[in-house]
Amino acid sequence: MSIYAISDLHLSFGDNKPMDIFGEVWDNHTEKIKENWNKKVKENDLVLLPGDFSWAMYLKDTDKDFEYLNSLPGKKLLLKGNHDYWWTTLKKMREYIEENKFENIDFIYNNSYLYEDKIIVGTRGWQDRKNS
Repeated sequence: MSIYAISDLHLSFGDNKPMDIFGEVWDNHTEKIKENWNKKVKENDLVLLPGDFSWAMYLKDTDKDFEYLNSLPGKKLLLKGNHDYWWTTLKKMREYIEENKFENIDFIYNNSYLYEDKIIVGTRGWQDRKNS
């Protein structure tokens, strides 16, 4: 088993916010991600996605983004990013992935995750200036 991490996918299959507006390097970025992912990640690998997975504003609008992610090999753990406005409670998100049969996706949100003999935890990486 290997552990990989990738962030800032900014998927927009259900939203009209293509990443190529940020330059040619972003042309076909979802195809590039899929191609490289499939070259490296195996079914028993773990992939951490620490933020900015989807441009969607609401969980109900992430269907196609989650379908894309679910189609890729490996177990995926998502952590909340600053653009993940769709993010809701852990209970609602787990119900959503269960209802949609996204069986290789889960979340780190005020919890930890045991994968084989590894424990995965996450934390916010910046200090709140209001409380410093």
